[in-house]
Amino acid sequence: MRYLKSIIFGLTLCVIGISNLQAQDLKAKTSIHTNLDAWHKAAAKAAFNSYFNLMTKDAVFVGTDASEHWELEAFKAYSKPYFDAGKAWSFSALERHIYVVNDSLAWFDELLDTQMGVCRGSGVMKYEKGTWKVAHYVLSATIPNNQMDTVTALKSVADSTIISSLTK
Repeated sequence: MRYLKSIIFGLTLCVIGISNLQAQDLKAKTSIHTNLDAWHKAAAKAAFNSYFNLMTKDAVFVGTDASEHWELEAFKAYSKPYFDAGKAWSFSALERHIYVVNDSLAWFDELLDTQMGVCRGSGVMKYEKGTWKVAHYVLSATIPNNQMDTVTALKSVADSTIISSLTK
């Protein structure tokens, strides 16, 4: 009987532990959704400080152009004229998937409605100073598979130049 009580007690603790982990995971995902939406809205409203306060100090932003790989300060310098003009960019999530690793790290991907049409964003979120922040973000243009040959031909000269400069 004592053995059975120990097993039941152990299983109860496991169930409680799993429930707590699921609740923490849901809380993190909700907070990440909220912060990513706020991040995108800050850009749409050209709210420079609000936008960059939702990024880590060592954040990286990778844009759609092959030359666009910015560490935070370079990205701020690139972005500032757009924000100052009151017209940055407008992205809204159509779909988002979040994967929480632990209480301080998660990654995500999202399908976006943008001024460039449908794009994909993906990135890493870090929990810092009581909030989830963007640590790494990659923005990609989506290309329908049946149009890839046309797009490849359109960008072949630019791609050749980039490949040549990076393989020297």
